[in-house]
Amino acid sequence: MKKFALTAAAVAVLVASPLAAKDVAAELDADGNGTFSLEELQLAFPDLTAETFATVDANADGEADAAEVNAAIEAGVLTRAG
Repeated sequence: MKKFALTAAAVAVLVASPLAAKDVAAELDADGNGTFSLEELQLAFPDLTAETFATVDANADGEADAAEVNAAIEAGVLTRAG
């Protein structure tokens, strides 16, 4: 159930108000650094591989920021399992 809730929360980032999206992002950002690691994103996108994460991480800094995640979702690179 927790996996489903986190996946739903990640998708909500795209359609929620900016304030609500900030809360969702904070929940997924376990270490609170303002970006998402592979492991953090895998909670919302269980099928995410290191190779795909490298595509999401457009600036290759080892973390995905909200803009990179949103762009990957819009491009269909990040999709929910199921």
